[in-house]
Amino acid sequence: MKIFKKILVSVLMILMLISILFLFYWQYQKPQYEGEKTIANLNKSTKVYFDNYGIPHIYADNQHDAMVALGYVHAQDRLWQMELLRRIAPGRLSEIFGTKALNSDKFFAGICIDESSEKAVALLDKKSQAYLLSEAYLDGINQYVKVGKTPVEFSLLGIQKTKFTLKDVYNTFGFMAFSFAMAQKTDPILTDLRNNLNSIYLKDLGVNYENNFTRIKISTDQKIKYGVISKQIAAILNSVPAAPFVGSNAWVIGAEKTVSKKVLFCNDPHIGYSQPGTWYEAHLSTPDFENYGYYVAGTPFPLLGHNRQFAFGMTMFENDDADFFEEKLNPKNNKQYQLSSAVLDLKIIEKIIKVKDSLDVKITVKSTIHGPIINDFLQDFDYKSPVSLSWIHTSQPNKVLEATYGLSHARSLSEFQRNIAVLSSPGLNIMYGDAQNNIAWFTTGKLYRLQKNVNPNFILDGNNGIDDKKDFFDFDKNPKAINPAWNFVYSSNNMPEPVDGYHYPGYYLPEDRAKRITSLIEKKSDWNSKSATEMLLDHTSENAAKYAKIFISVVDTTKLTTNEKASIKILRKWTGSHNLHDVAPTIYNKFIYFYLKNTFSDEMGISNFEQFLNTHLVKQIVGVQIQNLNSVWWDNVHTKKIKESRAMIINKSFRESIANLEKQHGQKPKNWIWSRSHKLEIKHALGSIFVLKPLFNIRSTAIAGSCEVLNNTMFIYSNDAINEVKAGPSTRRFIDFSDVENGLSILPSGNSGNPFSKHYNDQASLYIEGKFRKMMLNKKEIIAKSTLLILKP
Repeated sequence: MKIFKKILVSVLMILMLISILFLFYWQYQKPQYEGEKTIANLNKSTKVYFDNYGIPHIYADNQHDAMVALGYVHAQDRLWQMELLRRIAPGRLSEIFGTKALNSDKFFAGICIDESSEKAVALLDKKSQAYLLSEAYLDGINQYVKVGKTPVEFSLLGIQKTKFTLKDVYNTFGFMAFSFAMAQKTDPILTDLRNNLNSIYLKDLGVNYENNFTRIKISTDQKIKYGVISKQIAAILNSVPAAPFVGSNAWVIGAEKTVSKKVLFCNDPHIGYSQPGTWYEAHLSTPDFENYGYYVAGTPFPLLGHNRQFAFGMTMFENDDADFFEEKLNPKNNKQYQLSSAVLDLKIIEKIIKVKDSLDVKITVKSTIHGPIINDFLQDFDYKSPVSLSWIHTSQPNKVLEATYGLSHARSLSEFQRNIAVLSSPGLNIMYGDAQNNIAWFTTGKLYRLQKNVNPNFILDGNNGIDDKKDFFDFDKNPKAINPAWNFVYSSNNMPEPVDGYHYPGYYLPEDRAKRITSLIEKKSDWNSKSATEMLLDHTSENAAKYAKIFISVVDTTKLTTNEKASIKILRKWTGSHNLHDVAPTIYNKFIYFYLKNTFSDEMGISNFEQFLNTHLVKQIVGVQIQNLNSVWWDNVHTKKIKESRAMIINKSFRESIANLEKQHGQKPKNWIWSRSHKLEIKHALGSIFVLKPLFNIRSTAIAGSCEVLNNTMFIYSNDAINEVKAGPSTRRFIDFSDVENGLSILPSGNSGNPFSKHYNDQASLYIEGKFRKMMLNKKEIIAKSTLLILKP
């Protein structure tokens, strides 16, 4: 017994010692938000006020000092995230994660973003402000790398801290640009369907944009008031420990429609949830410059921002800027390929991928005039002919640094427009509003026209000399609207109207959010901060309610079970809301999955169907296909003796949906509330390790909203009991130019990416509850509500 007591006491003492050591480590790892710190290369002392949510407000004597300070404080909060993002594009994740990251590294190294970044850096004007301020920002990061605390993730994975360079900045932007693109998720699967099915099957899928009903109106009045490939690439993007950009909402309401007679600005970019989150908020103020911005880790200039004079934001344009080409090698020499009647040499380079705890891996990258051949970088891709990837980002001049500098440094609307014109990729909708009551929507990206009858939704012919011909447009042909007569501009990733009769190809989202935005804004001329922020949280889908009624009108009501009858009654009364206590969205979204599965999986096959669920196509087709009684998709190709009809498929899907809900959520429909099946867990790259999950992940919780409502908390349709929310508003922002010092914002987790910081997840509850906090600009208020860190030269 005495021995047992001694052992118990020893164990308790060891546990106590471990706890004490952990508490000391916890305190040591916290970012420094107050006091003094000496760093090099400052001209004068710079004050950094950290407000109640850890947002740094940097007051400096000049922009150079402000950028050094920004780099330093950004690194102390987000160095781990900076490290991750800079490693993706050049294929360097295997160095820290081992062989599980090798597929991702092979692919990204193979598409040559790193070479494009190196070329862009070499062509930079070394005397430009964009270059000089970027170098100042990197200097701040590197000073923290040298003297700052090592993030816990570095210690756990054995990462050595190394300097950051401008090429890292371009590589981070390069990965972001690739995550924007939808061609890699869509073109191969459509090519499979075209090759394996009759062309009539493609009509319901809207490959010629016939399903894009609500289109963004353009305005030329500019008066200024002052398949396998798909599945493999999707899997690679899903495996990368960084958040892809997937959508977004933005609208700017003109003074004529507001109570204050000043512009109202709203923006909520939709991005995959991750921890740390996408955006780092920081406010810079110097005698000649001020901006409250949202920064991607490791990049010097904000992609979203505002000051007292103007505000800017963004959504994805969804234009097509990437194409696949089937190449034809020279049968007599596999180092050559054919282009029309010419025989050309492949460009061949070799790369080494370093793998943690394993041998290095050598890859050979072969490129044609179109771009790198990707066959060797995808698992199980046994396509007989080589397939190359042609992408605007790597084939056109890369001026992303100049463009992002220009977003925050413009002095007028016309200058703002000139600054963004240089951006060739990715395609973005840039939203603008200012204190002079100007409002504008611009699209960026190098747009082009293909030859007649060439459809970029499919893998193209790289040999015929026709499919690859591009006629590039000048920037003034990009869709836009400046101070339009209807007094608002918006974007929800939907298709714009044609320019000079030409529809720009793309992977546009359905009309649901666009229709909701326009219907809400058009009916009111008394918009204020309350109504505008409520609109950001709106979760009603008029289309979903309409489609639900179409579905139930087809259901045979003569042989329904009790729960089936109750479900019909619930859907019949539904107005399309997605509150946590609603039952209808649980029933509707479960039904959508079974309807899609029973309609499309037989022709597509399981693999293509699962990838189909990840594309924008699946969101586009529902409203059109369900109303087409003669759609060829209704018939199940595996039942040779029966030709299924719409009624048969819908009734089968309805019965399976209710049976599935009974199994997953119980026998009482009143318990099938949305909060039980629609949940968000914000995950860290190391959060999959069980013992680390409580430290790094933000716990699973129910969240309002759904797919393609304004509060766009997205999931992939599935048979699972819980719809795991994958992406949603990465921030919600609101600015009223009659009260610009009291703009509102919220982040899904917190401003710090350091798990030992009190600002790691201090906004999570507010975000889930649909609340906001201030974006402070008033210096007196900032000083009163902040801690002070003085950076001394």
